[in-house]
Amino acid sequence: MYQKMIKLILVVGARPNFMKIAPLIKAINNHNDSDGKNSRIKYRLVHTGQHYDNNMSDIFFQELDIPKPDINLGVGSGSHAEQTAKIMLAFEPICLKEKPDWVVVVGDVNSTVACALVCAKLGIKLAHVEAGLRSFDRTMPEEINRLVTDALSDLLFTPSEDANENLAVEGIPASKIRFVGNIMIDSLVQKLPLIERSTILEALGLPPSNFIYVTLHRPKNVDNKNNLKNIMDCLQEIAVDIPVVFPVHPRTEKILNELSFGKTHGNLNGLNLLDPIGYIDSLNLAANARLVITDSGGLQEETTYFRTPCLTLRPNTEWPITIKLGSNRLTDLPNLLCDVQQLLSGPLKLGQIPPLWDGKTSERIICELAKAI
Repeated sequence: MYQKMIKLILVVGARPNFMKIAPLIKAINNHNDSDGKNSRIKYRLVHTGQHYDNNMSDIFFQELDIPKPDINLGVGSGSHAEQTAKIMLAFEPICLKEKPDWVVVVGDVNSTVACALVCAKLGIKLAHVEAGLRSFDRTMPEEINRLVTDALSDLLFTPSEDANENLAVEGIPASKIRFVGNIMIDSLVQKLPLIERSTILEALGLPPSNFIYVTLHRPKNVDNKNNLKNIMDCLQEIAVDIPVVFPVHPRTEKILNELSFGKTHGNLNGLNLLDPIGYIDSLNLAANARLVITDSGGLQEETTYFRTPCLTLRPNTEWPITIKLGSNRLTDLPNLLCDVQQLLSGPLKLGQIPPLWDGKTSERIICELAKAI
């Protein structure tokens, strides 16, 4: 039987991308191994190097079974403009050499929009996984990245019905939009046995459903010393009644040390500051926490799947489905303590899992890409 060959470039750049690209790679391999297919898919994995230290990159590749990237652009850190420009300059020659049928970008980081711009200039077809999400806050760099990437994409794979509606309002033709579900949940479902075997609760001495898991990384929360101090004061007050676990990014740790809150400053009375942790341990904490406090989009999704109560310390979210159907709600510093107490006095599990958050999103994406040639 004659088989068509489809050539893809898959792009990752920052930690949130890794959980979205891993199930795609697995689905490609399953597609190629299946009998009766009339097309095969060849891919090249390009890592831009937007996040490049061991805790932010290598450990996630290992835990998610992502193969070593075929190409690492090694762009490193920098301002948004500098980083985007570096990625574009490095990615363009790769596209000219590889001549892919499609470039697949995921999420909303600088790597996503930079590679989308290159494809638009070169006339290469672009597929965006996790398209259509909107916070409606253009002060967020991620929102600009989403808007630009979606405007340039030829196929837009959406995780929820509200994403479809956002794209329609923006004039994206329905012929380009595919509602496929949430690819982050694919990674979670595939790793459930490992998540259940994680020993992080025992290592930290935490009883299930009797601790609060905190992750914070948004500049407004952690780069502003006054805001971070107020957050830490709240967390210390909460930790008097229930243990609080907070893995700290190295950049945040530096500021915490300046505020005398760092790990080097000894016992913080129930507030446990940790080094960054891996994907599996993070999911185990999210599944077993009594409550999660975060500003991460990923944890809003994951806690919705686990039905763990979640407070998102942000004025808005690109994941309104996690509020409408899931276990998430928005909060702010003035209301944080009250919201924590309210959720702690409520049920252990909240909400429901949204449609197509079923672990099969990557299969639907690969089927659509195979049909698109």
